[in-house]
Amino acid sequence: MDEIEELLKRPEPQTALVFVAGTLDKRSRMFKLLSKQATLVECGAIETLADAERWVRNRVAAASVQMEPAGARLIAERAGTDVRRLRNDTDRLLLYALGQKSISMEDVREIVGPASLQDDWAMTNAIEAADTATALKQLALMLDSGAAAEKILGQLGWLVRTKFPMLSPATLRPSIEALFRTDLDLKRSAGEPRVLLERLVVELCGGRRGRSGGRF
Repeated sequence: MDEIEELLKRPEPQTALVFVAGTLDKRSRMFKLLSKQATLVECGAIETLADAERWVRNRVAAASVQMEPAGARLIAERAGTDVRRLRNDTDRLLLYALGQKSISMEDVREIVGPASLQDDWAMTNAIEAADTATALKQLALMLDSGAAAEKILGQLGWLVRTKFPMLSPATLRPSIEALFRTDLDLKRSAGEPRVLLERLVVELCGGRRGRSGGRF
């Protein structure tokens, strides 16, 4: 830090130095030195769906186009706080509606993709909690976002191997058997991957509920 301070006090004139940071303690000596010697740019962050919706509205307004509030809300709900996807979906929408003075909800539905997955481990967390409905919903989000069935099966295998011995030891063996059966069915195309994975998720959640209910 001492060397950085010296560099900031006497910067190399032929060099452009950029620091990128999250939060900074504005009371610190380093921040005060940066404020004096450097140009500070506060970019802000999209942390909530409300932030995302506001970003979409501002981007559309900057293009001198009107938009139904529900349309901006739908884009935000589908993209979440993923800035790259927000930008791509909004720019694609503006291109789709090129020449129009306003963008309708129907225009938005034509452009936006499936909901963005906000938590890669939400499905496994739901299975741990024996919440079948949430686990199936999260599985659908993963599949709709393009996740490969084999990848999802690997995640479920990790869950069973690492969590079930402690959470539900009595269901460990049947859970492993269900995993192997699903793996075999996927490899031999014995059913739709979505259906096979849904069946597996229901079985894993069922075992967890059984343990909670004291049947094991």
